[in-house]
Amino acid sequence: MSGGQPRRERERRTIAAMIDLFCRGRHRAEAGPCADCVELRDYADRRLEKCPFQEEKPPCADCPIHCYQPARREQVKAVMRYSGPRMFLRHPLFALRHWLDGFRKAPPLARRGGASPPGGP
Repeated sequence: MSGGQPRRERERRTIAAMIDLFCRGRHRAEAGPCADCVELRDYADRRLEKCPFQEEKPPCADCPIHCYQPARREQVKAVMRYSGPRMFLRHPLFALRHWLDGFRKAPPLARRGGASPPGGP
């Protein structure tokens, strides 16, 4: 994985790997993720596409904007609780980059209408 890889694409690949790992372990899916996990992965992809922070996005857990529906957020938490510790063995680079991204802070969002946030330029 190169250092110039876009952040959102890396996050998309990381969450897909976590969901696949979760599905294999919890749902015993052998030939790929089950329909529920594919749906969750597609939902996560749509949320990433619409993220207002784009390439500057912080990890979702540290984001001031919670764009996941409450039920989906609980699903992703379950996936991360299961997959997180296992990622260091299965996908160590994804796990390391995800951990390092945890130190990233959310940039201020521009207000609607084009105005800068308080204290901004």
